[in-house]
Amino acid sequence: MAAHLLDAFLEMLKAERGAARNTWTAYETDLRDFFDFCGREGTPPAMAGAPVLRAYLRRLTDLGLRPRTAARRLSVLRQFYRFLAREGLRPDDPTELLEGPKTPAALPKAIAEAEVEALLAGAAALPGHRGPQAVAAIELLYCSGLRASELVTLPAAALRPDAPLVAVHGKGGKDRLVPISARAREAAVQAREALAATGRKSAQDARALRWMFPARAAAGHMTRQALGLLLKDAALAAGLDPNRVSPHVLRHSFASHLLARGADLRSLQLLLGHADIATTQIYTKVLEERLRALVEAHHPLAEGPAGDGPAAEA
Repeated sequence: MAAHLLDAFLEMLKAERGAARNTWTAYETDLRDFFDFCGREGTPPAMAGAPVLRAYLRRLTDLGLRPRTAARRLSVLRQFYRFLAREGLRPDDPTELLEGPKTPAALPKAIAEAEVEALLAGAAALPGHRGPQAVAAIELLYCSGLRASELVTLPAAALRPDAPLVAVHGKGGKDRLVPISARAREAAVQAREALAATGRKSAQDARALRWMFPARAAAGHMTRQALGLLLKDAALAAGLDPNRVSPHVLRHSFASHLLARGADLRSLQLLLGHADIATTQIYTKVLEERLRALVEAHHPLAEGPAGDGPAAEA
């Protein structure tokens, strides 16, 4: 019975929400762990109430899982039981009675603008076609805030000279338009030419020619794992800590640097492809620092001790 409910829930994620494979695989892993716990407790998962769920969350804490991980597990359970209630498979949602673990607000990790330039220089120094490929990947990630999955599945025809905006197939199957700089376009063209010059079969394969970053992988394009390794090699060549560089870090750097230079959250939401502005608000710390610096630089009472500004003379 439990396996049947799990399969039905995962099918809903795929069909109704367009969940990516990595997403529903993670959900499946988390739910199987909970089902195993229910088995040890002698409670069918579909019948579990708030006490069993609380006991499971306490177990996660006892095992040393971070609050953020426990919060993610609870989020999966909430979605599962809402699905059961919606489908009439149980009369209530026991997760409504639960409070999530307190999680600290995590600020996005970003590298400095100067480090991005150093990373590009390191990428250019990589041997063979990997140099132009790494430069193109970094330029595209940093100039547009693309996710790793969005970059590796970017069609070769997307970066046409007459198209200033590129249609990106994003998370949840949603498409959005993102601007691509002329510099990034040129880097992408050079990467394709460098790969073609190698005479590699992957560069000539008809299926691979569909993609901006063709590869010998089954899908015909570079994998997210290969992209991550390429960026780490570029970081090593640049003398940067490779653990500080990833596609996700470049996406965060794109957002943080835009905000620091005057962009607003609503525009950033559209560029990043966030469905909810609340997701984008994680960057408000950057915005707060910019506003504080603005006040300190321009407000008359921020120029010195009280009594020194013009208002003291009024």
